[in-house]
Amino acid sequence: MPAVRHASFAPHVAPDTRLLILGSLPGVRSLAERQYYAHPTNQFWRLLGAVTERPLADMPYDDRLAALRAAKVGLWDVIRSAERRTSSDALIREAEAHDLAALIADLPDLCMIAFNGGKAAAIGRKQLPPLEGITLVDLPSSSAAHTIGFDKKRDRWLALRGAL
Repeated sequence: MPAVRHASFAPHVAPDTRLLILGSLPGVRSLAERQYYAHPTNQFWRLLGAVTERPLADMPYDDRLAALRAAKVGLWDVIRSAERRTSSDALIREAEAHDLAALIADLPDLCMIAFNGGKAAAIGRKQLPPLEGITLVDLPSSSAAHTIGFDKKRDRWLALRGAL
C-alpha cells in the first residue's frame, strides 16, 4: 500500500480551555469518520471519561465534544499533514507540524498540555516556545497498539485532573 498524505482536523478549543490534549495525526478510521479517536479499540474516550468523570465513550460524538468544552478540555494534533500508509505513528513520514505556539497564545487560561503518545510528545515539544505556568505531560498512547493495559494508562491519565 503506497503512502498517502493525510491532514489533521481543526482544533477543538475554546478561549477558556485549561487542558489541551495533543495527539499525533488522526488514524485512517478517524479521518474517514471525521472524528477524533473514532476507532472503537482506541481507549481515548474511556481514558478521558475517567479524567472528567463523565461517560464520554457512551455519548454521541457531538455530545462528547460538548462535554469536553464544558470541562475546558481542548483537542488537536501536533501534525498538520504527513504521509502514512496505515494508522501507525511509526509509519509517519514527511510530517508538517502545526503552529502550536500560535494556538496556545490565544488560550489565556491554559495550564496544562498533554501529549497522547510518544510521537505527539516528540514532535509537539519541539513546536512549543518556553512556557511559564503551563505543565507539560507525556501520556501513554490511548491506541490499542500501545499494550500496557487500560488500568496502567488510566493511572497516568488521571494526572490531567490537575488542570480541571
